[in-house]
Amino acid sequence: MSRSHHATSPAPATGRTATASLPVLSPADTARLLGSGLGPIVAQGVIARRPLVVAAAGKAGTDDRSVRLLQELRDRYGDGPVRVPVPGRPAALVLDAGGVRRVLTEGPEPFAPASWEKRGALRQFQPHGVLVSHGEARAERRRFTEAVLDTGSPLHAEASHIAEVARAETAALRDDAARRGAFGWDGFVTTWWRIVRRIVLGDGARDDHALTDTLTRLRRRGNWSFLVPRRDDLHERFASGVRDHLERAEPGSLAARIAQVDPGPGSAVTPEDQIGHWLFAWDPGAAVTLRALALLATHPEVRGRARAEAAAPSPGGPPELPVLRATVLESTRLWPTTPLLLRESTADTSWPGGTLAAGTSLLVPTWYLHRDDRRRADADRLDVEQWLDGGAADDWMLTPFSGGIGACPGRELVLFVASTVLATLLDGHHAVLLPPESFDASRPLPRGLNPYALRLGLSRAAR
Repeated sequence: MSRSHHATSPAPATGRTATASLPVLSPADTARLLGSGLGPIVAQGVIARRPLVVAAAGKAGTDDRSVRLLQELRDRYGDGPVRVPVPGRPAALVLDAGGVRRVLTEGPEPFAPASWEKRGALRQFQPHGVLVSHGEARAERRRFTEAVLDTGSPLHAEASHIAEVARAETAALRDDAARRGAFGWDGFVTTWWRIVRRIVLGDGARDDHALTDTLTRLRRRGNWSFLVPRRDDLHERFASGVRDHLERAEPGSLAARIAQVDPGPGSAVTPEDQIGHWLFAWDPGAAVTLRALALLATHPEVRGRARAEAAAPSPGGPPELPVLRATVLESTRLWPTTPLLLRESTADTSWPGGTLAAGTSLLVPTWYLHRDDRRRADADRLDVEQWLDGGAADDWMLTPFSGGIGACPGRELVLFVASTVLATLLDGHHAVLLPPESFDASRPLPRGLNPYALRLGLSRAAR
C-alpha cells in the first residue's frame, strides 16, 4: 500500500525514568546511523546547503544507502521509538506513522519544536523566531506569522499582486533561457530571490542582494549550531536592512501586512526575526521548484494536465493550479528539503514499550519515511493523485512541510508562488531535462537529485 495508517500511541505520562524496555541501538548500529544516516545530512548543511558536499553526496549515493540502513534498523528494532545512545544527548528514532503523528501534534508540550539543536543553529539569525520560542511569546509570534502569511488560505489576500510579481520575473528568465536554449541553478535562483524579496519586502528590495547574502552568511554559521559564537554585528546588519524595507510598507507586499498587524513596541513579535525565518524557509523553495520542473519535463502526462489547468480561464483572480501544486508537493516528498524533523520532550513520555525521559530529542527521518519502498508503492515514482484526492493529508508518513503545531505556516504561499513560477515557465514553452542530472520516468526516481547541477533546455512550443 502507498499509504500507512497506525493507531496513535497512548497519552504521555510524567514522573517516570527512562527504561531499558524500549529498544536501544547497539554501539555498532549507532555508529552506522551517525556515520551513514545522519552524517551526510549534517555535512551537506542543515541550515544552509553546501553545494560541493551535496554534489559529492549525490555521486556517493548516500541518500539511497541511508534509506536501506533505516529499513534494516527498523527490521531489527521495530517502529520505535528506538533509543539512540548518543553520549550526553538522549535521542530516539520515530519510524512509524502513529509515532510521527504523536510527536508532531502533541505540542508544544510535551514535544517542543524548539529543540536544543535548533536553538543553537537559529540563534545566529532569528534569536526570537517562532521555532526557538516557548510559551506565550511563541503563541504571539505564531499568531503574527499566520496573520501575515494568510496561513490556511490557498490564495493569499495579496495573491493577485504576488502572482504578477512571480510571472513578471519568471517570464524574463524564461525568455532569456529560450534565446540561450537552456538555464540552470544560477539563473533560476537569482530570479527566485528577486521574486521573494519583492513579495516579502516590496519592489524596493528586488536587487538587495546584500541583504540575503548577509542572511546566507548567518545561516552558514548556523550549520555549526553551538560550536561557533553568535555574530551579533552580522545579525544587526541583517535586521537593520529588514527594518529599512519594512518602513516603506509597499502596497501588496508582506511588509504592508506587517504594518497592519504588528502589535508594535512592547510585544514579543520582533518582525525582523520572523522575516529572517521566512527568508530562510523560502531558500529551499528554489530547489523544490526546479526539481518539480525536472519532474514535469520527464512526465508528459502530468505536464499536459498542468498546461491545461494553467491555460484555463480564471476570471476570479489568479488560478490555484492544483496539478502544479501537487507536483511541487511531490518534489518535496521525493527530495525533502528538511530531511530530519526534530522535537524535544519537555516531560517523561509513555510509549507502548516503555518511557522516554524528558529532554530526549525525537528524530523523524523524513528522507526515509517518504522513500521507504517496503511500505510505499509510490516511494520512487511521481504520484500527484495522492495530493489531489486528499489521501496524502491522512498519511503521517508524509510530512513535506512538517505537521501539527509546527507545520510550516507559509506552506500555501510557497506552493502558490512555486506553481505560478512553473506555469509561467511552461507557458508556450517546452522544457527538457539535460545532463548531467537525468532520470527515466519509467524507472525508479533517484533518491538524490542535486538541484545545483540541474539544467533545463527551454524552447518555444509549437502552436
